[in-house]
This record gives sequence, structure tokens and C-alpha cells, in this order.
Amino acid sequence: MTEPLRLSKRMSELGLCSRREADEWIARGWVRVDGQVVSELGSKVLPTQRITVERQAAAEQSKRVTILINKPMGFVSGQAEDGYTPAVALIKPENRWPDDPSRENFHPTQLRSLVPAGRLDIDSVGLLVLTQDGRVAKQLIGETTSVEKEYLVRVEYTKPGKLPESDLKKLCFGLWMDGKPLLPAKVRWQNDDQLSFTLKEGKKRQIRRMCDMVGLKVVGLKRVRIGKVKLGDLPVGQWRYLLPEEQF
Repeated sequence: MTEPLRLSKRMSELGLCSRREADEWIARGWVRVDGQVVSELGSKVLPTQRITVERQAAAEQSKRVTILINKPMGFVSGQAEDGYTPAVALIKPENRWPDDPSRENFHPTQLRSLVPAGRLDIDSVGLLVLTQDGRVAKQLIGETTSVEKEYLVRVEYTKPGKLPESDLKKLCFGLWMDGKPLLPAKVRWQNDDQLSFTLKEGKKRQIRRMCDMVGLKVVGLKRVRIGKVKLGDLPVGQWRYLLPEEQF
């Protein structure tokens, strides 16, 4: 017999919203199970039951923005720490990319609940996604995400000669981190001192640690793509809105 699930978890599984959003909607009476309003937090449902949401929920969700920023070095991607400024502090009208094709108008309310969907180290630059939309966050950092992230990495080899082909293959598959094997990656030379890394996971300082394992020192790291969305011509320190037709 199938076990009941928390309603908020089931809504997240169905891709309707994040669990946090689900709890908000349930509390507001915007969620129906088999046609009946369910407003009690912690309620459980069977996987076979039909879940629908009121129009107000969809309308509120449509107002939520997702922002792309070319994060400069020296900014943290999440909460402020050790005196360093979070990337969200750059989201202000004067830093909006003048060539942003979006017709969205900036409003300070867009900064509420605007959180990073994935990390980018303080000493790394490039594409960072900040979103108010729980669906986007789940897609990019959820447990089952398989969205590719591509990085350009400038390196120095700390041993005599050149990096052996066997070690390049290890970067692609065969390394372990934190007691677990890493997922297969695509790693290839772009030129004599720059590699392209394409990963489907994002452990803390993963690329730097991978490089260290084979004798490479990272001297520069830039994220240039998340899924189908590219950094493109977005200048360092500037931001733009994710367009409705853009999909990760």
C-alpha cells in the first residue's frame, strides 16, 4: 500500500512549486486536494490524489523573477560572510545591463526572497542565478538535478612537463571526493593553459580540488553556462532578467 506524503513535498515533486511556496499557499487556502481546500500545514496526501492550485497562486508565481548576474571576484554568492559582500547587493538599477532585452521593470520587491540557485566561490567569476521562483531553484540545485554547468578554467601544471593524458581522463571520470565517486565530467583543453569543465554536480570548490588531485593549480575560474543559458556578453558586475522563453 502506498504511504501518504506531506502535501508540500508532493507539490514539490509534481513541479508545482517549492516546499516553502507550498506551505505559503496551503496556509492561504490556495490548494485543493480532490477539489477540497486543504489549509492545514503538515497535511498528507496519497500519490493518487489530485492536487490543484487557485489562480492567485499562479498569478503570484508569475510575478517572481529570475536574475542572471556576471559575478565579479570578491563577492560571495549567498549570505554575507567575513566582511564580504553578497552578489545580491549588485542587483540595483544602475548595474542592470543596458542591453537587457527583457521588458521587466525593476522594483525593490524583487529583492525579497531572491536567493542564489547554486554557489560560485568568492574567487570565481561568471554566471550566477538568483531567483524568487522555487521551481527554478529546484531545477538547478534539487537532489535530482542533472543540469550541466560549464566553466573555463585557467591552470598551471605544478609538475615537470605537461599534464599526462591519463590524468586528463581521471578528471573526466575516476576521481573521488568526500568519500564518494564524482559523476562523469567533460574536461578538455581549450588552449595551452585553459581547460573547459562541464559538470552535473557542484560540490564545494569541486573544480579546484579536482585539479589539485592531478597537480594542476587553478589561477582563474569562470562559469559560462548553466544548462541552455549562457553568460554571453553580460559584462562583469552587471545583471539581466531571465527571459520567459529561456529555459535551463
